[in-house]
Amino acid sequence: MPQELLLQVPPEVAVDALLLKEHVSKLIRSNPKEIQHISIVKRSIDARQKAIKINLKVLIFMNGETFTPQKIELPEYKNVTNAQEVIVIGAGPAGLFAALQLIEIGLKPIVIERGKEVRGRRRDLKAINLDHIVNEDSNYCFGEGGAGTYSDGKLYTRSKKRGDVTRILELLVAFGASEAILIEAHPHIGTNKLPQIIQDIREKIIECGGQVLFETRVTDIILKNNAVQGIVTQNGTTITASKIILATGHSARDIFELLDRKQIYIEAKPFALGVRAEHPQALIDKIQYSCDYRGDYLPPAPYSIVKQVGGRGMYSFCMCPGGVIAPCATSPGEVVTNGWSPSKRDQATANSGIVIELKLEDFKPYQKFGALAGMEFQKSIEQKAWHLAGETQKVPAQRMVDFTQNKVSADIPKTSYVPGTTSVEMGQVFPRFLSQILREGFSEFGKTMKGYLTNDAILHAPESRTSSPVRIPRDAETLEHVQIKGLYPCGEGAGYAGGIVSAAIDGEKCALKIGEILLKK
Repeated sequence: MPQELLLQVPPEVAVDALLLKEHVSKLIRSNPKEIQHISIVKRSIDARQKAIKINLKVLIFMNGETFTPQKIELPEYKNVTNAQEVIVIGAGPAGLFAALQLIEIGLKPIVIERGKEVRGRRRDLKAINLDHIVNEDSNYCFGEGGAGTYSDGKLYTRSKKRGDVTRILELLVAFGASEAILIEAHPHIGTNKLPQIIQDIREKIIECGGQVLFETRVTDIILKNNAVQGIVTQNGTTITASKIILATGHSARDIFELLDRKQIYIEAKPFALGVRAEHPQALIDKIQYSCDYRGDYLPPAPYSIVKQVGGRGMYSFCMCPGGVIAPCATSPGEVVTNGWSPSKRDQATANSGIVIELKLEDFKPYQKFGALAGMEFQKSIEQKAWHLAGETQKVPAQRMVDFTQNKVSADIPKTSYVPGTTSVEMGQVFPRFLSQILREGFSEFGKTMKGYLTNDAILHAPESRTSSPVRIPRDAETLEHVQIKGLYPCGEGAGYAGGIVSAAIDGEKCALKIGEILLKK
């Protein structure tokens, strides 16, 4: 049996197999030549002390013990060409993993995606960045792979109780992701590598007899006696099915409006909203690693910070070391920011959403919109930002210290946000209570992270798509909508996930629940 060992090592030891073997041999009082292999099971960074250490969980195989490298392979997916059909609306992680699970249990998914395939999306992203043109069906949020494809591919989740996180990570590895995601404390694929993985998932769905329909927007859900019968697409085509997985993501406002019009029960949901702050990565490294130079053995430093300010949580969200800020509007006439990193996280800047928890009472000015009140609140801020920034995809921006002092920045240096910036007093973007909490919060952040509160940091507004502003209620046991039989609200857009992994888990759960019904017949 291999010996399991928890240890701390210097960064240079963690990346060098020979140095690691020498270090382990001393700990277990053995000759390095007696160690056949050391498998790293988990890896994380401990930067709490001046001398930074890497935490490792390893398995030690001595000579004579059997060590066989494990190759992670895909499940044995069935040919479902002639199987019973299930409609999956949305080709983000919830929809794609639901489709794979349906195939695995013997059902045929018909995946409906309003946007383009993963490669075709690139032209529309370029149009946003360079020409300030927003395609409502193909952008950073909509298209094959969903919002995660071109916004980082972070895989960290706290949702361990929701399902099998390891299964999702192993499936991603089987489709081409690095095995490093299985051992890192905060796994990450990278925007440069995700598109091929997403394409391979789609090709597997089609190879097994499933269907994937791109540039196909759902305009109606056909109901009879409070049960789904199928959908209608924008060109008038009807697709029938008795089971529909609704996995449209947190920004599918037209779907929320459709459900509201059809009096399908939905409810407003609190979410978080704020700005995206960009610092030089070297500054974050210095703060987090307590050193002037990070060196070759440590990754660009992340940060995570939470404060209670004015009775509300203010926290970092979707932090991107060595990353860039991207324009994530889904309609003309609005400005939205998000962040992403390439796999190497090798850009000169670090960015993070800095957001404030909202409450349902904050949406009272929009209560005439009922369940869509939060969505309209969100939309109003995005539209205000667009007007303040000159009615383009430029973003309202302000130096961080200037913002805390209610002072318009005399100049804004070039940031990673390609469409450009417009110097604005950020208090004009947000309601007064939010601006005040942000100002107080940044001052508090500066006390915790010495050097964080600086005019070298540029705020971009708004960061507004942290999660869905709507929840689509479902039965806790069957996962069906509480009112409509055969409708399975799923993933981030329905309010039941908060990232790639948790959305994928939720997609699988919905598929399995459908299988329990259809495969019993």
